[in-house]
Amino acid sequence: MKMRSLMSAAFLALAMLLALAATARTGGSKDASAPAAAATGSSAQDESLRLEGEKRFRSNCARCHTAPPRFAPRMMATIVRHMRVRANITDEEMRMILRYMTE
Repeated sequence: MKMRSLMSAAFLALAMLLALAATARTGGSKDASAPAAAATGSSAQDESLRLEGEKRFRSNCARCHTAPPRFAPRMMATIVRHMRVRANITDEEMRMILRYMTE
């Protein structure tokens, strides 16, 4: 269990470094793939999407580690994109999880 905790901490450190490197490489400009500030539509639909993202997080991500602390949306987008490849999830699932992690 301690090893898993160390691996999670190492992953978060790596993800933060990758996000900082990406920010430096783009000069801090807005990324077109960054999540939108707020989706249009009813709050019931927003809640439904959030719950679906949470469900996807629990089924795909929580089997290896707990939710990381809150990061800036852009940094979280980098982390989730990196984990998409490792967890073998679809683009749609990635977007749902990202929405859940940034709200």
